[in-house]
Amino acid sequence: MSGFSQFLAFACAARHGSFAGAGRELGVTPSTVAKRIMRLEEQLGLKLFHRTTRQVTLTSDGESLYARCEKILADIDELETLAAGASGSPRGELRVSVPITYGKLVVLPALARLLRAHPEMTADVRLSDQFCDLIKDGFDAAIRVGTLADSGLASRQIDVQQLRMYASPGYLDAHGVPKHPWRLDGHRFILFRNPTSGRERHVQFQVNGKTMDVPPQRRLLVNDGEGMVSGACLGLGLLQVPDFMAADAVARGALVEVLPGFQPPPQPMSVVWAGNRLIPPRLRAFIDALARQRDDRIQEKRAAKRRADASGSSAM
Repeated sequence: MSGFSQFLAFACAARHGSFAGAGRELGVTPSTVAKRIMRLEEQLGLKLFHRTTRQVTLTSDGESLYARCEKILADIDELETLAAGASGSPRGELRVSVPITYGKLVVLPALARLLRAHPEMTADVRLSDQFCDLIKDGFDAAIRVGTLADSGLASRQIDVQQLRMYASPGYLDAHGVPKHPWRLDGHRFILFRNPTSGRERHVQFQVNGKTMDVPPQRRLLVNDGEGMVSGACLGLGLLQVPDFMAADAVARGALVEVLPGFQPPPQPMSVVWAGNRLIPPRLRAFIDALARQRDDRIQEKRAAKRRADASGSSAM
């Protein structure tokens, strides 16, 4: 198995971008990782890495070998899953890529409960709004927003992203409550700038069954959803964000929804994974945990609405 240990050291170093990171994953010293990779390079007659004092990057030969190694290691992982029993307890490391704010507010709480329930399971979560290649980047799954392209990936919808407009009570007291998307004169907005493309996102409304893109008067431009919510709580303007992003501020009364009858259609949020592979128990458990959390959140909203309706009826 010495040859296998060399390939494993190579794959780990490629994934982490350093011998130190590979050593931590494998439980060996960085020098041991370096020696194994040097022996592999000698045996293959190929240079696999460009080396600097701080990091290593793959050569073109290294990239080709890494793609094959990742597939082989994934196949081995599947065989181990089968040997343990497909219906067995989730175990091993789950690697997922999820949108930043959704990951912080929704995925991590669900994952925390999952990890507590299954102590033999670990997770490596990349919080990023950038598109990832599951196979090339070595992820078990990713969460994507919107209609999925025909990519050959398997998928399951686990949520929806519903944009809603909010403002602080103080802002509305000072500027009035908007009644229609076309009557926003005198109002200022907190808008989102995409940190990758640099583009400024306008607000959207649905009027008479048609979705309209409206370029509002901007007061604050932020490249982070949580920063937008903070600005709105401080009374800096109206904002339009997914409802999960504003849920906590709404619950404590810092924000209220405005123009509720004009929100744009919701977008599906889906977990995607390689369709040509078995689903290991840890990935299945992760998907089920997200679906349960969505169902719990829906039930909580319905219960809150019933309480609000009952409170309004009793006050009359």
